[in-house]
Amino acid sequence: MKRAALLCLLLAGAARAEVVVCDVDYGGTTRRVVAAPTADPLQVRPVEFESWFLFRVVFRPAPVDLAGIKLYTYGRGPDGPQLIHQASHPYPPPAAADGSFTGVQAVYEPRLNAELQYRCALADDGK
Repeated sequence: MKRAALLCLLLAGAARAEVVVCDVDYGGTTRRVVAAPTADPLQVRPVEFESWFLFRVVFRPAPVDLAGIKLYTYGRGPDGPQLIHQASHPYPPPAAADGSFTGVQAVYEPRLNAELQYRCALADDGK
């Protein structure tokens, strides 16, 4: 009986996974960007904010030597997207006082005088 209960607990834990949840504010509107774990960072596409910013979250929990969370912000330029901000965080990241691992971050696009703000946290995927 104890073995069956332990197996159920282990299986229930295995079904739950973490995701990275970022609240991104641009132009007074906040959108939630949710990033599932990935083994192939090159397949992760950015999310568009208006026609000026692209925001990309790469959450790689394994293997241990490559694990981490990377956040990229691109500005649209005349020759296509240009990286204007990159942040790298370890996995698992330490939590800030507000529960996030980033705190509130602001990214400026100087040519357009535009600002994007974000805050990211780990969350249970709810499954």
